[in-house]
Amino acid sequence: MTTVSLTVNGKAVTANIDPRTLLVQFLRENLRLTGTHVGCDTSQCGACLVHLDGKAVKACTLLAVSVDGANVTTIEGLAQDGKLHPMQEAFREHHGLQCGFCTPGMIMSAVDMVNRRGYELDEKTIREDLDGNICRCTGYHNIVKAIAAGAEAMAGGSLKDREPPRHAAE
Repeated sequence: MTTVSLTVNGKAVTANIDPRTLLVQFLRENLRLTGTHVGCDTSQCGACLVHLDGKAVKACTLLAVSVDGANVTTIEGLAQDGKLHPMQEAFREHHGLQCGFCTPGMIMSAVDMVNRRGYELDEKTIREDLDGNICRCTGYHNIVKAIAAGAEAMAGGSLKDREPPRHAAE
Protein backbone atom coordinates (compact mmCIF):
# COMPACT_ATOMS: atom_id res chain seq x y z
CA MET A 1 0.00 0.00 0.00
CA THR A 2 1.03 3.56 -0.73
CA THR A 3 -0.18 6.75 0.86
CA VAL A 4 -1.58 9.42 -1.45
CA SER A 5 -2.61 12.91 -0.40
CA LEU A 6 -4.56 15.21 -2.70
CA THR A 7 -6.87 18.16 -2.53
CA VAL A 8 -10.11 17.07 -4.18
CA ASN A 9 -12.84 19.64 -4.75
CA GLY A 10 -11.20 21.91 -2.18
CA LYS A 11 -10.88 19.26 0.54
CA ALA A 12 -7.67 17.57 1.65
CA VAL A 13 -7.85 13.78 1.36
CA THR A 14 -5.32 11.12 2.29
CA ALA A 15 -5.65 7.39 1.72
CA ASN A 16 -3.62 4.22 1.64
CA ILE A 17 -4.08 2.67 -1.78
CA ASP A 18 -2.64 0.01 -4.02
CA PRO A 19 0.03 1.77 -6.10
CA ARG A 20 -1.72 0.49 -9.26
CA THR A 21 -4.91 2.42 -8.48
CA LEU A 22 -5.95 4.72 -11.29
CA LEU A 23 -7.07 8.24 -10.43
CA VAL A 24 -10.57 7.50 -11.74
CA GLN A 25 -10.77 4.44 -9.46
CA PHE A 26 -9.55 6.46 -6.49
CA LEU A 27 -12.17 9.14 -7.09
CA ARG A 28 -15.03 6.71 -7.66
CA GLU A 29 -14.22 3.91 -5.24
CA ASN A 30 -12.33 5.59 -2.41
CA LEU A 31 -14.01 8.99 -2.41
CA ARG A 32 -17.40 7.95 -3.86
CA LEU A 33 -17.28 10.79 -6.41
CA THR A 34 -19.11 8.88 -9.11
CA GLY A 35 -19.63 11.74 -11.55
CA THR A 36 -16.28 10.89 -13.10
CA HIS A 37 -17.14 7.99 -15.39
CA VAL A 38 -15.17 5.09 -16.84
CA GLY A 39 -16.15 4.78 -20.47
CA CYS A 40 -13.36 3.16 -22.40
CA ASP A 41 -10.25 2.57 -20.22
CA THR A 42 -8.12 3.71 -23.18
CA SER A 43 -8.22 7.51 -22.89
CA GLN A 44 -10.43 7.79 -25.99
CA CYS A 45 -13.88 8.86 -24.79
CA GLY A 46 -13.31 11.65 -22.26
CA ALA A 47 -15.92 10.44 -19.77
CA CYS A 48 -13.25 10.43 -17.05
CA LEU A 49 -12.11 14.06 -17.48
CA VAL A 50 -11.19 15.95 -14.33
CA HIS A 51 -9.14 19.08 -13.76
CA LEU A 52 -5.68 18.45 -12.34
CA ASP A 53 -4.05 21.63 -11.08
CA GLY A 54 -6.46 23.56 -13.31
CA LYS A 55 -5.98 21.59 -16.53
CA ALA A 56 -8.23 18.91 -18.05
CA VAL A 57 -6.80 15.39 -17.86
CA LYS A 58 -8.18 11.93 -18.42
CA ALA A 59 -8.24 10.16 -15.07
CA CYS A 60 -8.49 6.66 -16.56
CA THR A 61 -4.81 6.56 -17.51
CA LEU A 62 -3.24 8.34 -14.53
CA LEU A 63 -2.09 6.51 -11.46
CA ALA A 64 -3.38 8.20 -8.32
CA VAL A 65 0.10 8.08 -6.77
CA SER A 66 1.48 10.02 -9.76
CA VAL A 67 -0.63 13.03 -8.79
CA ASP A 68 0.20 12.98 -5.09
CA GLY A 69 0.00 16.53 -3.74
CA ALA A 70 -2.07 17.80 -6.66
CA ASN A 71 -5.35 19.70 -6.71
CA VAL A 72 -8.15 17.77 -8.43
CA THR A 73 -11.56 19.13 -9.37
CA THR A 74 -14.32 16.74 -10.42
CA ILE A 75 -17.75 17.52 -11.81
CA GLU A 76 -19.04 17.49 -8.22
CA GLY A 77 -16.62 20.31 -7.37
CA LEU A 78 -17.83 22.75 -10.02
CA ALA A 79 -21.05 23.71 -8.25
CA GLN A 80 -20.56 26.19 -5.42
CA ASP A 81 -22.86 26.84 -2.46
CA GLY A 82 -25.61 24.70 -3.99
CA LYS A 83 -25.54 26.66 -7.25
CA LEU A 84 -24.59 25.02 -10.53
CA HIS A 85 -21.50 26.26 -12.35
CA PRO A 86 -22.49 28.37 -15.39
CA MET A 87 -21.39 25.58 -17.74
CA GLN A 88 -23.47 23.00 -15.85
CA GLU A 89 -26.45 25.35 -16.00
CA ALA A 90 -25.91 25.86 -19.75
CA PHE A 91 -25.94 22.10 -20.37
CA ARG A 92 -29.19 21.83 -18.40
CA GLU A 93 -30.75 24.87 -20.08
CA HIS A 94 -29.76 23.89 -23.62
CA HIS A 95 -30.25 20.13 -23.19
CA GLY A 96 -26.61 19.41 -23.95
CA LEU A 97 -27.09 15.80 -22.97
CA GLN A 98 -29.14 12.79 -23.78
CA CYS A 99 -28.35 9.78 -21.62
CA GLY A 100 -25.96 11.89 -19.53
CA PHE A 101 -23.07 9.43 -19.40
CA CYS A 102 -20.62 11.67 -21.27
CA THR A 103 -21.96 14.90 -19.78
CA PRO A 104 -19.56 15.27 -16.81
CA GLY A 105 -16.55 14.84 -19.09
CA MET A 106 -18.03 17.19 -21.69
CA ILE A 107 -18.62 19.85 -19.05
CA MET A 108 -15.12 19.50 -17.59
CA SER A 109 -13.69 19.72 -21.12
CA ALA A 110 -15.85 22.77 -21.86
CA VAL A 111 -14.73 24.63 -18.73
CA ASP A 112 -11.11 23.86 -19.63
CA MET A 113 -11.78 25.07 -23.18
CA VAL A 114 -13.07 28.41 -21.91
CA ASN A 115 -10.16 28.74 -19.48
CA ARG A 116 -7.68 28.16 -22.32
CA ARG A 117 -9.39 29.94 -25.23
CA GLY A 118 -11.55 32.62 -23.67
CA TYR A 119 -15.27 33.31 -23.68
CA GLU A 120 -15.93 33.84 -27.36
CA LEU A 121 -15.98 30.40 -28.93
CA ASP A 122 -17.27 29.67 -32.42
CA GLU A 123 -18.74 26.34 -33.48
CA LYS A 124 -15.61 25.23 -35.33
CA THR A 125 -13.40 25.84 -32.29
CA ILE A 126 -15.81 24.06 -29.96
CA ARG A 127 -16.11 21.03 -32.22
CA GLU A 128 -12.33 20.83 -32.70
CA ASP A 129 -11.65 21.13 -28.98
CA LEU A 130 -14.17 18.38 -28.21
CA ASP A 131 -11.92 15.92 -30.01
CA GLY A 132 -11.26 13.28 -27.39
CA ASN A 133 -14.79 13.47 -25.96
CA ILE A 134 -17.26 11.00 -27.39
CA CYS A 135 -21.04 11.17 -27.10
CA ARG A 136 -22.70 8.05 -28.42
CA CYS A 137 -26.25 9.45 -28.24
CA THR A 138 -26.31 12.86 -29.90
CA GLY A 139 -25.15 14.72 -32.97
CA TYR A 140 -23.36 17.24 -30.72
CA HIS A 141 -25.60 20.12 -31.83
CA ASN A 142 -26.97 20.84 -28.35
CA ILE A 143 -23.61 20.16 -26.73
CA VAL A 144 -21.99 22.81 -28.93
CA LYS A 145 -24.85 25.22 -28.25
CA ALA A 146 -24.54 24.58 -24.49
CA ILE A 147 -20.78 25.18 -24.50
CA ALA A 148 -21.17 28.48 -26.35
CA ALA A 149 -23.87 29.58 -23.90
CA GLY A 150 -21.83 28.37 -20.93
CA ALA A 151 -18.80 30.32 -22.13
CA GLU A 152 -20.95 33.43 -22.43
CA ALA A 153 -22.38 32.84 -18.96
CA MET A 154 -18.88 32.35 -17.52
CA ALA A 155 -18.10 35.81 -18.91
CA GLY A 156 -21.19 37.20 -17.20
CA GLY A 157 -23.59 36.97 -20.16
CA SER A 158 -27.05 35.44 -20.46
CA LEU A 159 -28.04 31.83 -21.07
CA LYS A 160 -31.51 32.76 -22.33
CA ASP A 161 -32.32 32.76 -26.03
CA ARG A 162 -28.78 31.90 -27.03
CA GLU A 163 -28.32 31.29 -30.75
CA PRO A 164 -25.95 28.52 -31.77
CA PRO A 165 -22.41 29.72 -32.51
CA ARG A 166 -21.47 30.36 -36.12
CA HIS A 167 -18.40 29.25 -38.01
CA ALA A 168 -15.76 31.94 -38.13
CA ALA A 169 -16.01 31.97 -41.96
CA GLU A 170 -19.76 32.66 -42.04
